[in-house]
Amino acid sequence: MHHAANGIARLVREEVHARIHLVATILLGSAGVASGLPPERWRWLVVACALVWMAEAFNTAIERLADRVCPTQDPAIGAAKDLAAGAVLLAAIAALAIGLSLLPALTGVRS
Repeated sequence: MHHAANGIARLVREEVHARIHLVATILLGSAGVASGLPPERWRWLVVACALVWMAEAFNTAIERLADRVCPTQDPAIGAAKDLAAGAVLLAAIAALAIGLSLLPALTGVRS
C-alpha cells in the first residue's frame, strides 16, 4: 500500500496531465455531489475516472521505463510510447462520453 500511495503521489506531483486529471476528477465529483447524482450513475463516474487515471499511470510508467532503457531516439520505443499515450486519449474520450451521458443528472435536467 505504501509503494502504491508513493506512486500515485509521484504521478500527481511530476506529471502535468495527471494534475489536469485531478482537477477534472475533483470538478466532476463536486458536480455529482452538488446535483445529488444517484448511486447507479456514480458507479459509471467512478469507472470513467479510474479508467483515465489507470491509463495515465501506465503511460507514465511505460515512458519512464523506456527512457531509462533507451535514452536515445529509437523508432520502436517511440511507437510504444505513442501507443501508450493513445491509450490515455481513448480512456479520456470514453470518460467524456460517460460524463456526457450523465450530464442530465449532473445538471438536474431529466433525461
